[in-house]
Amino acid sequence: LTCTHYPELYFQGFLVLVIPGLQVCEWREPEELAALLDLELRENGESQHQLLQRVRAVAKYSVKTNPPHFINQLSAGVEYHVLTVRFLTEALNTSQYTYEVAPVFVLMEDEVLAKLRSLVGWTEGDGIFCPGGSVSNMYAMNVAPYHTFPEVKLKGLWALPPLAVFTSQKLGHYSVTKAAAFQGIGTENVFQIKVDDRGCKIPEDLDEKIELAKSQARGIPNPATSGTTVHGAFNPLEPIADICDRQGLWMHVDCSAIPLKDTMSLLKHCHSFYDMSLDTGDKSIQCGRKVDSIAVVDVESSGLTWLGRAYLVEEITGPIEQPEFVNVCFRFIPPSLRGKENSPDYQTRLSEVGPVIKERMMKQGTMMVGYQPQCGRVNFFRMIVVSPQLSRQDMIFFLDEIERVGNDL
Repeated sequence: LTCTHYPELYFQGFLVLVIPGLQVCEWREPEELAALLDLELRENGESQHQLLQRVRAVAKYSVKTNPPHFINQLSAGVEYHVLTVRFLTEALNTSQYTYEVAPVFVLMEDEVLAKLRSLVGWTEGDGIFCPGGSVSNMYAMNVAPYHTFPEVKLKGLWALPPLAVFTSQKLGHYSVTKAAAFQGIGTENVFQIKVDDRGCKIPEDLDEKIELAKSQARGIPNPATSGTTVHGAFNPLEPIADICDRQGLWMHVDCSAIPLKDTMSLLKHCHSFYDMSLDTGDKSIQCGRKVDSIAVVDVESSGLTWLGRAYLVEEITGPIEQPEFVNVCFRFIPPSLRGKENSPDYQTRLSEVGPVIKERMMKQGTMMVGYQPQCGRVNFFRMIVVSPQLSRQDMIFFLDEIERVGNDL
């Protein structure tokens, strides 16, 4: 297929991005949606007309993450400079693992990682872009034992004492437990560290848990989150770093990009016509990767100063703590519950507000926002303000829409 032969097929997807006022979703139950999509894979292929119908159906019934009213996930919106270069990278079909096959993107990734290291004050280090936070945490938990017990690469975990991992109680990322199982550490060796009201690790409890682990195991990795997925909380990194230094633990900071130290010694070196230290294939589990560092054009086009702007908190009435990150957590109290905080069923009824409001918004297609309970708090909205399309007017719409669909509860 070429754009010349099937222009409508190729440009149908653009409508998802450019139609003003596009609904976030057109909700259908699974059985109805399966019938509408006609998912059968036929032996003889499809006609142009059938392909166009499928493209239209995909665009129509998919959740639209680009409209500003999609604020459900930690990723939302499309920065148009990045979208443009994504067309370029898809056309090039580059897989990034050596300088030989991806010279431009290898150098680009090096530059982006160097900038990230400078932002946190590091003068040296190494790293790669990972396909998500879970894989990033798994890499860190793989590097940590090697740092303390380099023999693990040859002899395996059986040659080591039992290992331990320390993560935030209830708020630690699920990938930490998953990685403990995946890498043979064992989920029973994941120690839960108490957190404060904002969701930050309590350093004193970490110290106590390390002493407890020493009597049972040998603690190595200690993930310290910068920007938790729900509250957007930043752990007190300096006190945690002091504890890790004193206790001899590897400290891993779970954030958007994770430069990994001491991985250069894992790279192979042999004869080549270019500097093989630029090759990244040996750093990743899957060797080839998408060229994610191309997103640097977003920073080149917008700069760094816009990252700190915030409006939503100013529009929320009632007591609210200043968020540390892009997460704004709050509740909507419907008129029927206002002034009834001392009622015995108040918390139960309040916990039902968020799910009902989200269901109504989803079925009307106007907006998509997450909710959840945590740390003894009943369901609250978790609004993620990351889309480059968002404006102050959108912030006002979010709150007005929640009130509109939930005012009768």
